[in-house]
Amino acid sequence: MKITFYGATEGVTGSNFYLETEQGVKFIVECGLFQGDPQEENNNWDDLPFEAEKLDFALVTHSHIDHIGRLPKLAKDGFKGFIHATEPVAGFAEIFLRDTRKILKDEAADKGKPELYDDQDVQNAVSRFKTHKYHETFEPAAGVKVTLFDAGHILGSSIILVETDGKKIVFSGDLGNPPVPILCDTEKLPECDYVVMESTYGDRLHKKVKEREVELERIVEDTMSAGGVLLMPSFAMERTQEIIYELHGLIKNGRIKKIPVYIDSPLAIAATEIYRRYPQYFDQEATEILGTGEDFFNFPGLTMIKDMEQSKALDKKVEPKIIIAGSGMSNGGRIVFHEKRFLGEPSTTLAIVGFQVRGTLGRQLCEGVKNVKIMGEPVEVKARVKEISSYSAHADQQKLTEWVGRGKNYLKQVFLIHGEAEAKTALQSKIQDLTGIKTTLPTKGESFEL
Repeated sequence: MKITFYGATEGVTGSNFYLETEQGVKFIVECGLFQGDPQEENNNWDDLPFEAEKLDFALVTHSHIDHIGRLPKLAKDGFKGFIHATEPVAGFAEIFLRDTRKILKDEAADKGKPELYDDQDVQNAVSRFKTHKYHETFEPAAGVKVTLFDAGHILGSSIILVETDGKKIVFSGDLGNPPVPILCDTEKLPECDYVVMESTYGDRLHKKVKEREVELERIVEDTMSAGGVLLMPSFAMERTQEIIYELHGLIKNGRIKKIPVYIDSPLAIAATEIYRRYPQYFDQEATEILGTGEDFFNFPGLTMIKDMEQSKALDKKVEPKIIIAGSGMSNGGRIVFHEKRFLGEPSTTLAIVGFQVRGTLGRQLCEGVKNVKIMGEPVEVKARVKEISSYSAHADQQKLTEWVGRGKNYLKQVFLIHGEAEAKTALQSKIQDLTGIKTTLPTKGESFEL
């Protein structure tokens, strides 16, 4: 078996790995967009580094765009196989790929580039999905067996075990940060020979997950006492639903006063509907709440905003309210309009609740930059900026090391991807020091015979 790394090697986006078996089966794991850094984003217009029409199948761990965003390009280039994933991944993929198509169309026009793919290509990609349940072993091609395990990262996210040529290789996808609301915990590493593993937070530790409700409570209370606006740039899937869940609990238990909460994201609203469609993927606590007839995605004071005029109306005056909007890294979406309006107000709080890729506005704000440009206009940041790292959907260094360390008696090699250079090198040292497992940092285009 041979593996070649074509993405998520020099950064945290563009996941794409190409494999060939001794029997001549060719397949990929992930086919994501490069995001954040403008130079990285230019890679999206490069030709795919393999012949799409000769691929037998594709595997997808989850539905974030840096893992699925080039699937329509794959279809455009002649791919005719199935894309294997869980049911929620297929459901999310349709709405997120359609939304990404609109963004890429505008981006192509701005850059004077051809459109990366069109609506029909999106439809063709979506139609190729074939869904599977966790722990169900299937054979997508002769001599290749695949099993999916729960990664606990977002709804339906998977750890993928591939068995072929007498070897076993695991793709971690993005590993979760349990315990978190709604989702089940990340499953243990399956026994295998090789692991391709994410390293997003390989150089840092999160605060304890159980502390984040307290942090959120304090931030809400402090912002409301100041009579200000709490802005939360949030990813449409998982993070938004998680925050809604926790705000519902804080209000229900009287820990914060009832306050207007606006979900200003048609995409997040659509994603929430998909959550409703797959309650069988929820953890025990969420399942028990649903069993009482209570709806944690709908509570007094919560307003879902689809209409742009309603969105604009939120910016007309400073008053106590919470606005949750995309994009999660402030590199587009409706959140930038609210940031432009409110970041200059000392009473405003900006809560950062997710990883911010280098080169994004969110990363600048997270790093404390006081003068930024939003939609081409200068904005002086007077708002308080608070990062709640425990809201990360990614495992930190300790959890990553513990997860892979389970394989110290049988793993031959670990390949670290999906992390910035500092994170990968720190995690590489930690894994090798604590477990003795050979840990490699592949470069783009590098191949390995396994």
